[in-house]
Amino acid sequence: MKIGIVLSKPPTYSETFFNSKIKGLQSNGFDVVLLVQKKDSNFKLCKTKVAPAVYKKNLLLQFFTTLLVGLKFIFFSRRILKFIQLEKQENKNWSQVFKNLYTNAHILTTKLDWVHFGFVTMAIQSEHVAKAINAKMAISMRGFDVDVFPLKHKEEYVSIWKHVDKVHSISNYLLEKAYVLGLSKNIAYQIITPALDTSKFINPSALQLKPIEFVTISRLHWMKGLHYTLEALAILKSKGVNFKYTIIGSGKAFESLSFAIHELDLKQEVVLVGDKPQKDIINYLSKANMYLQYSNSEGFCNATLEAQAMGLLCIVSNGGGLIENVLDKQTGWVVPKRNPEALANKIIEVIHLPEVEKNKISKQAIARVHEKFNLQLQEKQFVAFYE
Repeated sequence: MKIGIVLSKPPTYSETFFNSKIKGLQSNGFDVVLLVQKKDSNFKLCKTKVAPAVYKKNLLLQFFTTLLVGLKFIFFSRRILKFIQLEKQENKNWSQVFKNLYTNAHILTTKLDWVHFGFVTMAIQSEHVAKAINAKMAISMRGFDVDVFPLKHKEEYVSIWKHVDKVHSISNYLLEKAYVLGLSKNIAYQIITPALDTSKFINPSALQLKPIEFVTISRLHWMKGLHYTLEALAILKSKGVNFKYTIIGSGKAFESLSFAIHELDLKQEVVLVGDKPQKDIINYLSKANMYLQYSNSEGFCNATLEAQAMGLLCIVSNGGGLIENVLDKQTGWVVPKRNPEALANKIIEVIHLPEVEKNKISKQAIARVHEKFNLQLQEKQFVAFYE
């Protein structure tokens, strides 16, 4: 069976979700090809096919590239005619049809059993490709797809919902929200959460550090609730609690967060360290004893899994899939979102818990990650997804 995974670019070394999926499928006899818009010469896991380039500033080069694509289409005439027919049935104008033909050429000229879009947004203007090549269509739903993109583009998924054969979601939360957005409950689905190579996330000194060290791994984005987190920590400081807080990640909210740190008088306690490679992230986690993920919403959140695997005490919001990730009072604590005072109170409560209770929660978190979020289980789930 041949699986085509559609992404904007090959996954980097740190994007373990896609890398582990590809390795798992290959080890079970699947042929995997990556269909991307930009190539990365460092990616060697599987064959890669790249979409034709668009040369907006070089019309001559664009003409010859388009000509070459058109010549290649001669060998796939049935597929091309079927794709055009499906596009016109959706009342797309000819300009959009030819644009979609061009941008989807790398998929239309590949023999596949499944076309799997790694994000729902990747399927926009590619909804008919799978049917045109007589393959099945799958989509993966992640936080941005369901929580953010539809806020501005409510109708973009209508055609995708009509043509998808099977849905992969990383949480029940995202699946239920997709139903609200119009996905039919008759469409086959499977929940496959992120997973970890648990052998890499070992922390023998978890909870042994006396200073209070918080850490968060996150894009610097309004959806991540970091401003609320800072407000909660300002409350802690006003109550005489000494702590350090490290935020790992980059994003558009860097300036506003820097300003908030200044305004809340947290410059001595909080540091924004930017993006870090996985080996450094593990080092940061090993030096901390509490992990905060107070997001407005999350599809699931890999970083919170990593923190639990390291035995950190995790306090998260009830936003989206986080309540499936952290079990309240079993593997961590869940706090109502957008309520800094509630978060501050919960942190103080956890700080003052007896050590035996902290260690119990820590050990339960580690055990659950090892049992339910390991790569071997994820591999079996993806094999079942396609079979």
